Amino acid sequence: MTDRPKVELLTRDGCAICARAYARLAELAGELDFDLATIDVDAAAAAGNPGLRAEFGDRLPVILLDGREHSYWEIDEPRLRADLAR
Repeated sequence: MTDRPKVELLTRDGCAICARAYARLAELAGELDFDLATIDVDAAAAAGNPGLRAEFGDRLPVILLDGREHSYWEIDEPRLRADLAR
């Protein structure tokens, strides 16, 4: 059994661009077979992990692929498709 790739969307409450990115990523998850999760950087900071907000909070939404930054502000869909095909 192989592990599916993991895409994480870093977001915050009230971010309309983040909501649009999530909707598109949810569509792509079904097509491209990856796991999708969201992380609210403000909630993570309140829970004692301020690192994500400090590093990415001014560039939301940020898309991580298998824990590494892939793109921000918008989905680089051609690159994401290529990276997931590897």
